Amino acid sequence: MSCEVFLTRTASYLPLAPVGNDEMESVLGMVGGRPSRARRIVLRNNGIQSRHYVLDPATGEPVMTNAELAAQAVRALGDTGPVDCLAVGTSCPDQLMPSHGVMVHGVLGWPRLEVVSLAGICLSGTAAFKYAWLAVRAGDAQRSVAVASEIASLGLRARNFDAEIDHKVNALEERPEIAFEKDFLRWMLSDGAGAVLLENKPSGPLSLKVLWVELSSAAHDLPPCMYCGAEKNADDSLTGWQMFSSHEYATRSVFAIKQDVKLLNEHVVRATLTEPLREVVQKHNLAGKQIDWFLPHFSSNYFADSAALGVAEAGLDIPRENWFTNLVQKGNTGSASPFIMLDELFQSGRIQKGHTVLMFIPESGRFSSGFIFMEAV
Repeated sequence: MSCEVFLTRTASYLPLAPVGNDEMESVLGMVGGRPSRARRIVLRNNGIQSRHYVLDPATGEPVMTNAELAAQAVRALGDTGPVDCLAVGTSCPDQLMPSHGVMVHGVLGWPRLEVVSLAGICLSGTAAFKYAWLAVRAGDAQRSVAVASEIASLGLRARNFDAEIDHKVNALEERPEIAFEKDFLRWMLSDGAGAVLLENKPSGPLSLKVLWVELSSAAHDLPPCMYCGAEKNADDSLTGWQMFSSHEYATRSVFAIKQDVKLLNEHVVRATLTEPLREVVQKHNLAGKQIDWFLPHFSSNYFADSAALGVAEAGLDIPRENWFTNLVQKGNTGSASPFIMLDELFQSGRIQKGHTVLMFIPESGRFSSGFIFMEAV
């Protein structure tokens, strides 16, 4: 017999002061000593106006690790009482080993408990949410914490690409910026963390009863689109970092985050929204239900109108006034974005008893999706 699960607290943590669009390149640096020609185009399309980095603007060095960032969000939940399970998601942990989860646990200094790390890109935080939810639902835990954190800025600093620029100086003489698939993401990603507390009973003035969490992958249908620590081959396969020499790590920017923008534009709405949402609508009979709040995780406002069409094609009628996003002010923090978005709405007092909340989290790594459905009690 499964237990009911309630989200009782939310929290988020955004490091240092907000960074405006005109300040970004002074913090991240200029690749090859020249301003990026892609920056203004990308920013005009994504609509982001401010974001946060862990980088000290004066030195360009980080003021905290990813594990410390995650721990800050967890601490912001307040006194949670004893926690039985800590589920942690991120795209880029501070190290390959040990796992990000146990590093966060170490920073928190909590007593012995179950800790699990979920890998992936934007969906890693939602996978952590599902694990924490399942732990309570199964009766294995009375309280679970799920946290997602991202420090994208370390990989976006100009110095990470200088060796590649030097190596390809002749080929890049007419085009001094790095390849668009790499430069594109320098103006899309930022840092932040968010956390939630899940319990087996409601608590406080408002809780969200977590009714279901659905995850799905379209990897059977589509090749990798966003990747790091690898190079993409002509046949769309990936060659992983362990196949390259240490010299090639730098000269090919193997550890840069890369995105196949053409593949993204062609398939992201169909593969991560319309097709999986249509299945979710049928499975949970959503078509006849009122959706009071729709929280879509967008990497860019460029996709907002296409997403609205995708929602309608999947069989849902959600007026745009029922949508909530804080991408413009908080930036795209990857796996942490859904948590940061939910925290702002939850703390705002706008969710009323009986309201339903549908969260949508896509990932373009190999086109995966997550949906979370909750009801305010």
